[in-house]
Amino acid sequence: MTVHIPFDNTYAALPEGFYARQKPTAVSTPALIAFNEDLAKVLGVTHDDLADLAQVFSGNALPDGSAPIAQLYSGHQFGQYNPQLGDGRAILLGEVVGSDGQRRDIQLKGSGQTPFSRMGDGRAWLGPVLREYVVSEAMHALSVPTTRALAAVSTGDAVLRETALPGAVLTRVAQSHIRVGTFQVFAARRDLGRLRTLYAYTVERHYPNAENPHDLLDEVIQRQAKLIAKWMSVGFIHGVMNTDNCTLSGETIDYGPCAFMDAYDPETVFSSIDRYGRYAYIRQPDIIVWNMAQLATALVPLTDNPEASVERFTEQVHGMPELIRAEYERLFTAKIGITNVQTGDVPMVTDLLSRMHENSADFTNTFRALLTGKARDQFSDPMAFDQWAEGWQARIANEPDPQTLMRQTNPAIIPRNHRVEEMIARAVDGDYAPFHRLNAALANPFEDNDEYADLTRAPLPDERVLATFCGT
Repeated sequence: MTVHIPFDNTYAALPEGFYARQKPTAVSTPALIAFNEDLAKVLGVTHDDLADLAQVFSGNALPDGSAPIAQLYSGHQFGQYNPQLGDGRAILLGEVVGSDGQRRDIQLKGSGQTPFSRMGDGRAWLGPVLREYVVSEAMHALSVPTTRALAAVSTGDAVLRETALPGAVLTRVAQSHIRVGTFQVFAARRDLGRLRTLYAYTVERHYPNAENPHDLLDEVIQRQAKLIAKWMSVGFIHGVMNTDNCTLSGETIDYGPCAFMDAYDPETVFSSIDRYGRYAYIRQPDIIVWNMAQLATALVPLTDNPEASVERFTEQVHGMPELIRAEYERLFTAKIGITNVQTGDVPMVTDLLSRMHENSADFTNTFRALLTGKARDQFSDPMAFDQWAEGWQARIANEPDPQTLMRQTNPAIIPRNHRVEEMIARAVDGDYAPFHRLNAALANPFEDNDEYADLTRAPLPDERVLATFCGT
């Protein structure tokens, strides 16, 4: 075996009850689709043979030092508590300490059944694997905290969904896979011993300055407030903001029915199962506050005075909307070239978004076109933009370098839903060229590149993707 991964496992060293020890299930004919060499260098993953990479990242061969486990957690799914979830189609191979000194998990997704599979097959089909690879790496390039993709491997086995589909395995990298739901499962079981162990482990791994559960919640809230505001600023909609998909590290995780908005509409929903719009674009700030309330509830048993702690936790959670609002306003005023925010600047942003909604203006392309003077072309009634732009141009005349600021905050390219679906359809037919081209284009999202101009175009009416589907 020529693949070397410098494992330094700590989660698998926790007492029994945090996970089930589980090896991946072998596949028939693994073939490497993609391997992220840049990320591999950071992780210290080395190899001599691409065939060996396919064996390791399909789960057919376990590298030395791995400690494969399926993690236990619970969670609220669309507001309803499920007392036991866990990794039903994922195996955590282990952890590495990268060249940057940061500890990260390496996890196989679609690697077979585990004790938490709940009648599922534990497998993934090709489409969601490629979608998560593309979108998670695009989010990283956009400077959004996120899990990352190390490898994608086809399995040679069919996966049965509505029909038979080609199987695949994704290798996902995360600062950790500790979720709000990881705390919830032990709090709900009144397992104070394991809850304390999880708390101590989380503090040591992610928040060494936290001296008590209130400090931990404060730091998680700070990260999540910045994360959600960042999502909003690039038009990203997660789709399944369940507490089991909410990390303590503050990373975006689980790219199921996710999508980026095309035409701006704050009520946009892409998840095929979100019938009531719980996780619509505009409600993401409310949902993250709700999720943090669930984390606070799970932390109460760790405090010496639960009654007083509930009051303090409540104050912390109630203060979160203001944190999100402040970060949102900072990001959106930057998108229109304003560094030194003054009275009237935030209403100017709100007015622009309202006009974009009324005129079906593309979210990404409108903001990027502020650089070129062609934003009016995105509006069904260009006069609606012209009326707004007069005051905006007078305002940014007093800013030091609005062009540079807008260029740094408004991407020229995002993973358009219709392009992702096209890429998946071609890959199912055995053509991975669109997948590789999309990854190359999205690696530098703030740069204009004529070679990829077709990928920046908003979808035509018959190209619009109205729903994406949960799960793999």
